[in-house]
Amino acid sequence: MQTELEANAPKDFDFIIGDWTVTHRRLKEILNGSNEWTEFKGRSSTIKTLGGFGNLENVYLEFPDASYRAVTLRSFNAETNSWSIWWLDSRFPDTLDVSVVGSFNEGVGLFYADDILNEVRIKVRFMWDSLVPSKPRWEQAFSKDNGKTWETNWTMEFLKSQ
Repeated sequence: MQTELEANAPKDFDFIIGDWTVTHRRLKEILNGSNEWTEFKGRSSTIKTLGGFGNLENVYLEFPDASYRAVTLRSFNAETNSWSIWWLDSRFPDTLDVSVVGSFNEGVGLFYADDILNEVRIKVRFMWDSLVPSKPRWEQAFSKDNGKTWETNWTMEFLKSQ
């Protein structure tokens, strides 16, 4: 039986619930003008949590040199109408990445954070495109000029697992 609170849960990330095969493209060198990409496969499985006000994505990445697991945790703040997203990488099990915070508008979600990369202050942007729910797309971009320009450094294209 669904509670009233669960009935009012946001639907923004409903498109990603389930099991997926993922095609990753990751820039080999970040924020130095590189145009060389590495492509690799992966899998993900996402479930709802917090009565629909959150979700948990279990990720398996098959990098060319080694495979590893990660977890994405997303939670919705009804007061601010925004999502927070955290990344936990099994190679660094004691460290949650800085959360990116944002929201969806007409099927596209934009999420931002301030962070530090190699002792340089950067802005981080995640973009979720759910305009075609059967083929969602995610990308990560960094900016070292306070958001004036962005370098996309990682993309993920999802295909529903059979």
